[in-house]
Amino acid sequence: MGFQNQTSASEFLLLGLTQDPELQRYLFGLFLAMYLTTLVGNLLIVLVIVSDVRLHTPMYFFLANLSFTDVCFVSNTVPKMLVNLHTQKKAIPYTGCMIQLYFLVSLVALDNLLLAVMAYDRFVAICRPLHYTTIMSPRLCILLLVPCWVLSILYGLTHTILMATLTFCGHREVSHIFCEMYVLLQLACSDTRINPAVLIVTGCLLFIIPLSFMVYSYVRIVKAILKIPSAAGKYKAFSTCASHLTVVSLFYGTLSMVYLQPLKTYSVKDSVATVMYAVVTSMLNPFIYSLRNQDMKGALRKVLRRKTVL
Repeated sequence: MGFQNQTSASEFLLLGLTQDPELQRYLFGLFLAMYLTTLVGNLLIVLVIVSDVRLHTPMYFFLANLSFTDVCFVSNTVPKMLVNLHTQKKAIPYTGCMIQLYFLVSLVALDNLLLAVMAYDRFVAICRPLHYTTIMSPRLCILLLVPCWVLSILYGLTHTILMATLTFCGHREVSHIFCEMYVLLQLACSDTRINPAVLIVTGCLLFIIPLSFMVYSYVRIVKAILKIPSAAGKYKAFSTCASHLTVVSLFYGTLSMVYLQPLKTYSVKDSVATVMYAVVTSMLNPFIYSLRNQDMKGALRKVLRRKTVL
């Protein structure tokens, strides 16, 4: 039975990356391994930060939130993708597609805002070290975190509601691994002009402005580091920012591969780039933050020793 005959008026078909059964089995094993690695890595980060008093600082508080967001992010898309690869059943209900889209859009925005807040934390730590404890108080950390969640929720609701107002007719084959905004807009048969316009406006507010702030913060941070007289001091200062800078580069690099292009040029090949920011980035974050961080490695060893003894 062809995909066209399998599609009802109330569902979409997620075609994924390939229709080759042999390759799908390989992809199932690959994505399962990546998903489990992402879950274990990010949950370990959260567990270590919560359990070690020495890590109860603003930087690790925001890192724990970032790891939790990454867990939610991959859990929103990868399990359904694994089911599709294993069962060969590609259908996803219309409601399930809209829910998946909502969490996808919201969590990408939240990741972005958290990275901006973490950049501010590093800016204060390097440029205002004597006032760091006073400025980055627990109250300010909460005041920075709450707007991140609120704005990301509103961002997701805005685009999901706009998508829900569109009419989809004809084939509903989504050449993607999940319900992605660009692909759904291409399938709509009603007027979609307002959706890209709102996407540009809200994208500037929630992505371009935070990115500009991060660039400004790191320009100031680099200037401050260059003023440090000793090479050891410069290395120590830069090492506290290196992990965050790597994650920011990976996040925006993969995101720009997908979204910095006209809607009409979006094609199947962009699914690979989407996998990068939807799965690979979340998987690599725990390694990036733990391998170069002595405090994290020490706390992780302590937690693992404790579990082994128990």
